[in-house]
Amino acid sequence: MTVSPGSDRVAADPATRRSNDADLAADVRTTKSTDTPTAPPSTLTEPLELGPDTLSPREFYLLLTALVVPRPVGWISTVSAAGVRNVAPYSYFNLMGSEPFYCAFGSTGEKDSLKNIREVPEFVANIATMDLLEKMSFTSGDFPRDQDEFAWAGLTPVPSVKVRPERVGEAKAHLECEVKHIYEDGRTHIVIAKIVHVHVSPSVWKNGRVDPKLLDPVGRLSGSMYASLGDLYSVARPDMKQVQGPPSPDVMPRATRR
Repeated sequence: MTVSPGSDRVAADPATRRSNDADLAADVRTTKSTDTPTAPPSTLTEPLELGPDTLSPREFYLLLTALVVPRPVGWISTVSAAGVRNVAPYSYFNLMGSEPFYCAFGSTGEKDSLKNIREVPEFVANIATMDLLEKMSFTSGDFPRDQDEFAWAGLTPVPSVKVRPERVGEAKAHLECEVKHIYEDGRTHIVIAKIVHVHVSPSVWKNGRVDPKLLDPVGRLSGSMYASLGDLYSVARPDMKQVQGPPSPDVMPRATRR
């Protein structure tokens, strides 16, 4: 595992421990001058054009997390060197590549998940689903580091196959990961890991694939809001053998509702 500092790296606030970006809006510190607008306008009469310095950090966070939606939630389980389990949800989470397979999650501040990963550079990304929404949200709480969120949320720890942190037994799928790199810039920490093992429950398997409706994953919105899957559509990738002649949208594959 390597750690790469960004050009503006500063010391992380050791008191920060919120594990879910649901609470991040309250956790972002305002460092702008008093003449910086604290909030966007309540109505728009023209398109909004702004940068990170236009609003307070909290308001810019709320804006971005309302635009990039829905976000998948990685329910990250880790373990400390002393053997204390931790599980916390992160919606700054996604797959990052497939040759080989990587995933990543982002943490604002030095939270327990990150502290554990520095000691034991492995984690499990438990796939958060709607039937576990309340338990998942509860594990975002500001529990002391010596407390086991599995126990608090009534979750079952299950041994993993390739890594030391345990899985959430109630989750329908798990990605076991080995941490390869942590990129750090200020209070942003991006954990990049190689996926070394995958577990999928038979309950979400249909016709040789994971069925998204059966999986029913959590979609993260802004603030305290979440969403389930709505209507599903499929659209074919363009066949470049058929994309000929002058440029025209007439050859564009059309979306069909599933």
